[in-house]
Amino acid sequence: MRKLNSYKPYLISTFTLAGPIVISQLGHTLVHTADSIIVGHFAGTIPLAAVSLVHAVFLIVLVVGLGIGYGITPLIAQANGREEREICGKLLSHGIIVNMLSSIILFCLVYFGSMFAIEHLDQDPAVVAVAKPYLLILSISIFPLMIFTAFKQFAEGLGYTKQAMHVTIWGNVLNIILAIIFVKGMFGITPMGVQGVGYSTLIDRFLMMLVMSIYVFRSAIFKRYLVNFKLFQIDGKTIKDIVRIGMPVALQYVFEIGAFAVAALIAGKISATVQAAHQIAITLASMAYMMGSGIAAAATIKTGNAFGNNNYYRLQKFANSSYALVLVLMSITAILFAVLNQYLPYIFTADVTVVAIAAQLLIIAGLFQLFDGTQVVGLGVLRGIGDVNIPTFINFVAYWIIGLPVSYLLGIHLDWGVIGIWYGLTLGLLSSSLLLFLRYQYMIRKLTLSS
Repeated sequence: MRKLNSYKPYLISTFTLAGPIVISQLGHTLVHTADSIIVGHFAGTIPLAAVSLVHAVFLIVLVVGLGIGYGITPLIAQANGREEREICGKLLSHGIIVNMLSSIILFCLVYFGSMFAIEHLDQDPAVVAVAKPYLLILSISIFPLMIFTAFKQFAEGLGYTKQAMHVTIWGNVLNIILAIIFVKGMFGITPMGVQGVGYSTLIDRFLMMLVMSIYVFRSAIFKRYLVNFKLFQIDGKTIKDIVRIGMPVALQYVFEIGAFAVAALIAGKISATVQAAHQIAITLASMAYMMGSGIAAAATIKTGNAFGNNNYYRLQKFANSSYALVLVLMSITAILFAVLNQYLPYIFTADVTVVAIAAQLLIIAGLFQLFDGTQVVGLGVLRGIGDVNIPTFINFVAYWIIGLPVSYLLGIHLDWGVIGIWYGLTLGLLSSSLLLFLRYQYMIRKLTLSS
């Protein structure tokens, strides 16, 4: 009991910081969730499968940019922990530059790479025809999203998490309203189908970028941190520091999200109905994952701050508290998926065949919630102390050497179908979770012994 009480302030502090981040992270997923719901109900199964296909190829590219953008958060948390506030403004300006350059590269990758890919992935031609215009609109939305991310990560790195949460909430409300209007063709607008959710997402992300940037520049609480903010005065070392952290983080996301994207493509080889069911289940699982991701972001900030102070006792307390919180939250979502698996798919579609398949997948999703949550917290803790290279390799092994080959073996070769694909993904998450926890234990012992 005494030991539990010793963790109480760390649990409360982590949860307080993580709460707004969780809501903000959920906001990004809710954009795609809203797209899936609106398309599933107002456009049909083929358009819903098209959304699944686009998200599969688009997210692989997008998470590269988001990962690089996340590189400034631990650097800002560490600098703030050392009370080197003047460095924070410099990190923001360079973070914006890195994200702007990343946006250009990512747009080109989507336009020339992903467009080509969806035509040569052995997908249903009807699905591909609907997917291509939607993919183009989403690729344009990369630009405002990446700039928004730079300001968001700056504020969160300093511990100010509520503002991005509010911007995200109102952005999602606007996105849903516009998506329904555009897809259905209300108020005299011609029905746009899948393209409608693309336009609503683009408008939403542009406005979020605008509001977040105005908030950071005009808020009195950030003035002392922005003394060295000079957008076009580029320092190679600062760029290198951001990329040094951000690029491995980007690869971590690529290996995980990429594995799930490839799983969607494997599901698409079975049928459009299976692909639509996979999209429903993975969308619901992603919403639960974002809760873990929010706690992981808080863990990065808290452990990064403690690491900057050389306070390894607090670092360990915050890390352990983050693991405890994510286990509780993911256990709750696992129970919800298991109990409501027959009902949740109806949020997205009335197609009973799709619902039946998605209901089976949600049982498996309930199982891998625990592994998904603990692996992302492990990444967050290690990111806070600047350990990114070995965790990146762990993700590669877990998903691409273990998870995906098993998914293909069970799902296609042994003809287990989409259930086999999801068993493979679960094994990948389990492997990542265990290996990252062992890495954290090794690093904390190493830091403690060196102090």
